[in-house]
Amino acid sequence: MNQPQFVIQNVLAAGHGVLRIMFGDGFVAEVNLHDVISKHPTLAKLNDPAVFDQVTPDEWSRGVVFAGDDDLTLASDNLRAMAVEQTGEYSHQQVVAWMHHHGLSLDTAADALGISRRMLAYYRSGERPIPKTVGLAMLGWEAQESGHHLDAYDKVA
Repeated sequence: MNQPQFVIQNVLAAGHGVLRIMFGDGFVAEVNLHDVISKHPTLAKLNDPAVFDQVTPDEWSRGVVFAGDDDLTLASDNLRAMAVEQTGEYSHQQVVAWMHHHGLSLDTAADALGISRRMLAYYRSGERPIPKTVGLAMLGWEAQESGHHLDAYDKVA
């Protein structure tokens, strides 16, 4: 399946712990990996700038590899999601996690958000960016399902 949003055309170290990535759909972003590196001991070697700076797209351009070490790889879909989330937007992985956490099918999730099944499929696959209204609708639905209700009319005097 051709998914240009996950194809890495170019990647550079843009300072220690930060990658600048250009994806196949033209999206360019800087991704801060400090938290990922500190949380995963298997990535500890990336604290060495000599290793981190040797970043290249992997063999299929679906991830990055550091210093040619196959144990130091990160997948492009995860990098894209981190880049999107670090800018304050909603990523396809958040949609997938929300649906899974609540046991929602594509149909029930689309209905809960008030959008078409097709658009939700686009958002879930990462093919289309997720509008802020959809991201906020996921949060609102989750709050409502957990028993929180907005008592706005009671507050108006």
